[in-house]
Amino acid sequence: MSSTPSFPARIELVGEDLVLRDWTEADLAAMPDLFDHPDIAYWTPIVSPFDAAAARARLDRARRLRAEGTTVLLAITVDGHAPLGEVMLRRAAEGAEIGYAVGPAHRGRGLAVRAVRVMAAYAFERLDVAQVVLEVEAENAASVAVATRAGFRLLDVPLIEGEEKGRPYALQTWGLRRSA
Repeated sequence: MSSTPSFPARIELVGEDLVLRDWTEADLAAMPDLFDHPDIAYWTPIVSPFDAAAARARLDRARRLRAEGTTVLLAITVDGHAPLGEVMLRRAAEGAEIGYAVGPAHRGRGLAVRAVRVMAAYAFERLDVAQVVLEVEAENAASVAVATRAGFRLLDVPLIEGEEKGRPYALQTWGLRRSA
């Protein structure tokens, strides 16, 4: 059993004209439209194809990881209702790691940048971490742009190399430090 304290049972973060909220049963039908896309299949570890069964598994996983106190997965919304994507916060040796995915129909609105900034503020204020990181492939121009626009800087650390879904990857680590 981990000694890591659990995250709150319910989280809703408001800022940057967004509401980041818990996934609910009511979101299951919308999740395939958000996550069943070639870009998400390629750049993220989210399962592909992403269907109703995958949506149920993701909701169950989100609840399990929250209960374990390691990770929070929140729906990105503008009004607390329809999900437009997801933002993740995972406790990590560096402090906290953030990840995100925005549904293809909702891109180009700055949702990822704003969600990352809101989640980083939560990590600094509530988890008292000194740094948050994003792990991004250099070839993923959209995610490099998100990291840059959200104020992250490329860290001089070794690449994180591995294989996911039969494809090798090399992740750069981008960091944002808590301001004094």
